[in-house]
Amino acid sequence: MLLALLLLAAEPNELELAIRKFAQVYGLVEEQAASPIDPNPAIYEGAIPGMLRKLDPHTVFFTPGQFDQLKEMEKSTAKGFGTVVSVLPGRVLVLQTVAGTPSARAGIQPGDEILAVNGVRLDWLSMDQLIGLLGESRRREAKLDVRRQGNNRMMQFTMIPEELASPSVDRAYEIAPGIGYLRATSFEVPTGKLAKESIEKLGGANLKGLVLDLRGNPGGVLTSALEMSALFLPAGKRLMAIRGRAREAEETAVPKDWPRFDFPLAILVNEKSASASEIVAGAMQDYDRATVIGSATYGKGLVQSVFPLSQGTGMALTTAFYFTPSGRSIQRPLKEGLLEGQTPRWASLEEQTEFLTEKGRKVRGGGGIEPDVLVYPERATRLREVLDASGVLTQYATVAIGKAGKIEPSFTVSNGLLDDLQNYLSERNIRPGVGEWSADREWIRNRLHQEIFNQALGVEKGDEVEARRDPVILRALESLGAR
Repeated sequence: MLLALLLLAAEPNELELAIRKFAQVYGLVEEQAASPIDPNPAIYEGAIPGMLRKLDPHTVFFTPGQFDQLKEMEKSTAKGFGTVVSVLPGRVLVLQTVAGTPSARAGIQPGDEILAVNGVRLDWLSMDQLIGLLGESRRREAKLDVRRQGNNRMMQFTMIPEELASPSVDRAYEIAPGIGYLRATSFEVPTGKLAKESIEKLGGANLKGLVLDLRGNPGGVLTSALEMSALFLPAGKRLMAIRGRAREAEETAVPKDWPRFDFPLAILVNEKSASASEIVAGAMQDYDRATVIGSATYGKGLVQSVFPLSQGTGMALTTAFYFTPSGRSIQRPLKEGLLEGQTPRWASLEEQTEFLTEKGRKVRGGGGIEPDVLVYPERATRLREVLDASGVLTQYATVAIGKAGKIEPSFTVSNGLLDDLQNYLSERNIRPGVGEWSADREWIRNRLHQEIFNQALGVEKGDEVEARRDPVILRALESLGAR
């Protein structure tokens, strides 16, 4: 096995010398080292990983135990309790419970604050520890200590996780007259089909435009990304190419008789949009089919092949790279694990840095997708940071819902409610100056509106409220002529 791996890093005329050097060093260490060495960790955790690090950061060798874990993860299903929460430093607030799920059956309610999970107090944990604990709790029975607004008695709930459906196209609604909004959080097997069905429900070919939100989408199933791209391009158009040293080049084009939508399109991306998301955005940009808006994408465009090896080991090896229709490599060159000044061989796949779209417009290469329009989220002011970090808006939303009774979709946050919020904040020693409050008043109105809808009507409706202040979405609407 080691011999086969060494073949990856050496030409045939260099192979014998390389093996001799390795054998000489290993033999000397085994004979002369102060302590005896175990060959398994020396090879599996030292020599082989050390060699693979010189290829690229994504090529990984798996020991027998690690390879078993990888195969188990591929078979696993997502489990949870059906609770949507807001995670703050040392605090977790419930925003929504999904009907029919363990959390709803247990009696958890929007506005509840989770104080401890399986006896572990959350106020003692850092954000990383808190997120880790919440993730771990979804694997087995969880006992929660909960505080409810207006109830001084500590409440306890016990829940067993269940398999939950989490659609990859999780938001689809009319964001402006005749303009649809669609969000895909990942690319799973049904994503392309879900996107088509959602567009048709919004009006299909009669739409005046569509905002396709791929921000934070890490990618996933390649075929789903190709299916989504094909919805917006004529038959025969090339969607992407795959090229690698040891495999024949492959190209994928829009198939005949594929459903097609011709309305204007805006695609939203950010630094967490990767892989399949970049394939969609890159194809639309290369054909001048959409305006890409946001910040530069992650730049992960590589094909990973998993090879089982002897003695229960395995290896994930980068065997090829994805390219957009104009020839841009999606993979962004990474220099982690390299010596200063050293350039990996795979980083030189694309020497050209400027490419032309179908209409002759210049677009940047070098990895990732550079948006046509750069737009960043608003910078948080000191008051906004305090309000978000404290969770006080979520808490007050529970109070406001209790006073208002039933919340209708037509609900708005009145000036009187904002005045009452100010008093609520003052009682909790949050007393912004007149200038601070005035500057952020409309932002606070929108955030409170969002929190009330999160708890009363569901997080989907809260997201629609949030979209009204999102600068990236607002710029997309402008590009589609909706503002």
